[in-house]
Amino acid sequence: SMSLREHALTLFRSAVGTVRPAPMLKRAVKLQGDGCPQLLVKGQVFPVKRDLYLVGFGKAVLGMAAAAEEILGDHLIRGIINVPLGIQESLQRAGMQEMLLKPHSKIQVIEGAKNNLPDPEALRGAVAIQELAEGLTVDDLLLVLISGGGSALLPAPILPILLEEKEKLTKMLASQGAAIQELNIVRKTLSLLKGGGLARLAYPAQVVSLILSDVIGDPLDIIASGPTAASSHSVQDCLQILAKYNLLHNLPKSVETVLSSSPTKPTAPEDYSHVCNIIIGSNTLALDEAKCQAEGLGYTTLILSAAICGEVGRVATLYCQLIQLVCLGFTGLGEGPLSDEVRESLLQLVAELEIPGGLDLAEFLQALRGLGPERPVCILAGGETTVKLQGTGKGGRNQELALRMGLGLYRAQATKVSSPQGRCEIVFLSGGTDGQDGATEAAGAFCSPELVDEALQEGLDVEAFLSNNDSYTFFSQFQGGRHLLVTGLTGTNVMDIQVILIRAM
Repeated sequence: SMSLREHALTLFRSAVGTVRPAPMLKRAVKLQGDGCPQLLVKGQVFPVKRDLYLVGFGKAVLGMAAAAEEILGDHLIRGIINVPLGIQESLQRAGMQEMLLKPHSKIQVIEGAKNNLPDPEALRGAVAIQELAEGLTVDDLLLVLISGGGSALLPAPILPILLEEKEKLTKMLASQGAAIQELNIVRKTLSLLKGGGLARLAYPAQVVSLILSDVIGDPLDIIASGPTAASSHSVQDCLQILAKYNLLHNLPKSVETVLSSSPTKPTAPEDYSHVCNIIIGSNTLALDEAKCQAEGLGYTTLILSAAICGEVGRVATLYCQLIQLVCLGFTGLGEGPLSDEVRESLLQLVAELEIPGGLDLAEFLQALRGLGPERPVCILAGGETTVKLQGTGKGGRNQELALRMGLGLYRAQATKVSSPQGRCEIVFLSGGTDGQDGATEAAGAFCSPELVDEALQEGLDVEAFLSNNDSYTFFSQFQGGRHLLVTGLTGTNVMDIQVILIRAM
């Protein structure tokens, strides 16, 4: 029988596997008929009347384009994709041939956006995509591939604004403490292709966008700054933000020109009747696949949320309390003062975390109530946590979350003399679906309640590593690094996934 740890790894891999570019596209897209071919996307039909073109931008788009070209065959006339600098070489080195285009591909690849920042190469690619879109006719079909990281790869400011001027303004806003949402609104307003710009330029051609979401809640106008989605913001919103940070009197002439001549109202929805945006991969889809697999392995499985966010320490507390409830239930203490106390503090925590779309904890707790010790329990969640940096160590949000979980589970066990957790076997895994977590080769890490004790035996002090944000160094030294999750590049990205497995001993 497999260990809980092997099960956790299997579930993580199946979640990532389902949102890898090739399987994801093959599930969503078909081309049928020869005379007048039709593109079928998730059950929607788009006739290919004349020519089929493809453009794309984002970190996962190279693999998506390779799969798309295979599906479209000779119907594809031409394509241009903008991908991160060095990605072809990285995939080549990792032996991921299936993510690369064939030698005589009709798709041109432009690499840019070094360190995920807009640069002249990314601008060159954006201009090439713009020119292709502008040349389309009413009988053409434009397939647009979008994934996270697409924003930096599509930097075409509205003339006469220069790329440097737009970047400088964004940096000034960021240094004044503007939130990422505010930065995006300003960027979009000054961009030619973002905020629905690409879709407007491609009119009157039919535009079909296939989107891999790396944003909580999958908002179409936010993923890669929404080049084919109607923007929900206006020039007014942009001006308000610039005023809020006292930058209105400090703008380059070109920015003033563009802002004063832009329409004040967002584009009307009917201007997007030629566009269809379809999410083909997301954290939710990945979690659903893991749930199927977990049930197949005999677990009672619950999905907590695909929108977990907030500071890692708080999220670790949330997970530790959930685990405590399951263990109390296993030992017949599911009803009683201790359980009520944990439930109360859980509800309080969830209210403070403000998880988008809410967390239906009442329903979740109800499901936990009926669980006996005969079947192991699997709790799945996804999203993106944040780390407040205090130290100078190496790590990433997933490794830090796993280490905080190890400490939290240890403390919960230490404080209660007859701890119910002492009678449960528990494994926790957190990993980034893109195979990266911080600036290390790890995607995340595993932990269990025994971690702190075992680390002490090796002379490693978990709290000291945490206070220096040095989770990677801890995991690489602890038990020869066997608690690190190392997957290599996956070619996809739908944020992070957490797997909690609990079994009565």
